Amino acid sequence: MKEAFLLLASGDAETWATVLRSLRFSFLSTLFALLPGIPAGVALGSREFRGRRSLIAVVNALMALPTVVIGLFVYSLISRSGPLGFMSLMYEPGGVIFGQAFLAFPIVVSTTQAGLSKLDPRFRETIVTLGAGPWRRLASTLFEARAALVAAVVTTFGRVTGEVGVSMMLGGNIRGTTRTMTTTIALDYNKGEFDRAVSLGLVLLVIALVVNLALHALASHED
Repeated sequence: MKEAFLLLASGDAETWATVLRSLRFSFLSTLFALLPGIPAGVALGSREFRGRRSLIAVVNALMALPTVVIGLFVYSLISRSGPLGFMSLMYEPGGVIFGQAFLAFPIVVSTTQAGLSKLDPRFRETIVTLGAGPWRRLASTLFEARAALVAAVVTTFGRVTGEVGVSMMLGGNIRGTTRTMTTTIALDYNKGEFDRAVSLGLVLLVIALVVNLALHALASHED
């Protein structure tokens, strides 16, 4: 523990480069998951249509899949012989980001859908009665469900920051390129070198605490 704290306090270049790389991957994958995830969640949470319950069940099932299963599926897409092989994403930062975004997508959809489904039905009826157009209704609905949207962002960021399976399978854990905090911890543990592993574990612990505090603050605000 002492050596782990010293690594962080001394500004060890490799340790902090790994932290910053992980945060960059998490930020970008969260962003790419939000872009299609929020519209999909809005569609599932704001209107009734045939097959809606089945789609919600599929989204919830995807959230329960192990990360290695998702990593294997994405691997089949972006490998050289896969349909997206021409993009050359394997063992590159783009591959890790793509895989993490794929992992995060159902989380965004489910969280957004759950938040919108809790809105009072009279809210939608009221804005329609007031003559709001489609875009105005959408903007008002998103504003009313803003706490759920923020929760989707926070939850997704925390999830992709702490995952290891997708990053290992798609990034190859290449030093200075695709190595993240979680893959570094796994590697150092296997080598019996615990100083950096513990230091990165402490950073992940801080991130987890920040994410949970943010979610509790949102829940308290809603109450």
